[in-house]
Amino acid sequence: MKDSKTQFVVCVRSEPGADVELRKVYRVLPDEAADGLGCLRVVDETDEDYLYPRECFAAVELAEDTARLFSAAAERP
Repeated sequence: MKDSKTQFVVCVRSEPGADVELRKVYRVLPDEAADGLGCLRVVDETDEDYLYPRECFAAVELAEDTARLFSAAAERP
């Protein structure tokens, strides 16, 4: 996940107490330090970004229009 465009993942495993839901799509923010720890920086249900284990997610490739809609929705107050 090193390219500069917005990345999205789907949750495939949720730990107890985690603020992510199974089968839900999340936005990933670039974070080289997280990569080195085997984690992803995910914008979760709290609308904040936190580190989550990479194995809890699978990368998804969204159509350009869909990705744009997801990103625009995330930027709304």
